[in-house]
Amino acid sequence: MFDDIIVGAGLTGCVLAERIAAQGRKVLIIEKKQHIGGTCYDCYDSHGILVHKYGPHIFNTDNKEVWDYVNRFTDFLIYHHRVLGVVEGKKVPIPFNLESLYKVFPKTYAEVLERKLLDKYEINTKVPIMELQNQKDSDLRYLANYIYEYVFLHYTEKQWGMTPKEVGGAAMARIPFYISRDDRYFQNSYQGIPKEGYTRMFERMLNHSNIRVLLNTDYRELIKLKDEDLRIEFMDKAFGGKLILTSPLDEAFSYRYGKLPYRSLNFVFETYDREFYQEICVVNYPNNYDFTRITEFKYMTRQKHEKTTIVKEFPCQYDYSAKLEPYYPIPKRENEELYGRYLKTARQFPNLLLAGRQADYKYYTMAETIENALRVFESNENKEI
Repeated sequence: MFDDIIVGAGLTGCVLAERIAAQGRKVLIIEKKQHIGGTCYDCYDSHGILVHKYGPHIFNTDNKEVWDYVNRFTDFLIYHHRVLGVVEGKKVPIPFNLESLYKVFPKTYAEVLERKLLDKYEINTKVPIMELQNQKDSDLRYLANYIYEYVFLHYTEKQWGMTPKEVGGAAMARIPFYISRDDRYFQNSYQGIPKEGYTRMFERMLNHSNIRVLLNTDYRELIKLKDEDLRIEFMDKAFGGKLILTSPLDEAFSYRYGKLPYRSLNFVFETYDREFYQEICVVNYPNNYDFTRITEFKYMTRQKHEKTTIVKEFPCQYDYSAKLEPYYPIPKRENEELYGRYLKTARQFPNLLLAGRQADYKYYTMAETIENALRVFESNENKEI
């Protein structure tokens, strides 16, 4: 019936299905959710406002191949994302930049810091906070420690449920001071939001006679991985095509070595009888509140509506028994070692492929997800994927 089967109709699954179908092969996608698009899914709420059900998604990339690929299925609104963070009661640009200095420090001291930063670094460079913390200059060290305390520390504790030290140096290395007055959150060449929404883009990707989508279905009811002869069964019959997993790898093997931990998010949506709730799309709350940020969707979508819908994000531990999403793999060595055991087992199956953030137990941006999916397809194209 089908040449290949994909588990998961998220971004990875949709890209791979489109590519496989374009080569003349028949592909089945099995998805446990009631919709396609995974966590990129968007829809209109009960008030008629277009929202991102699983938090804001802003497409951004420097990869022209990826940008050209997605533009085959949608036109994009040009949108340059900006974020404010509440620091000591003031809203300042995030990531911290030269403009941020003047929001939180007296003008004379901000000028001193700006001069020292420009004397040491080139304009439009991003300097990791860890590097500034190691400077001999006491003012630069103070700046680094200030950003660490008021922007990074408590946000990290909320987001990960761990201290920055427990999360590891790699996380801190990603927190920069941007030596610039460019207050955009991303500096990529291509940035935007699909004009008709992400879901419409996915619908176009899957609009092919060779693609079938089965929603609201647990793939484990139809597919079995047989260890004894490294065979894959579909509906109790041997399946000779490729099985592509984009779902969590520990789930595929019934958690035999233990469960891979994730952080998740609870989203609380609120609608207000006014045109806008806040002055920008996203405001971060590193301190005080239990939520980490508030997103107001109309800034992204440019939808005209007399009401507005926002969402607050409350980080939490992923609970396998609850209806939560495994968003963020927890970057610890023991978790990587546990994943390695599952990966070793999966590689024994000759017609099993892994793709996507859950199957790889790695966090990817949307652009990275598409790039990886295209590479998986290209590397296996001659193997009848």
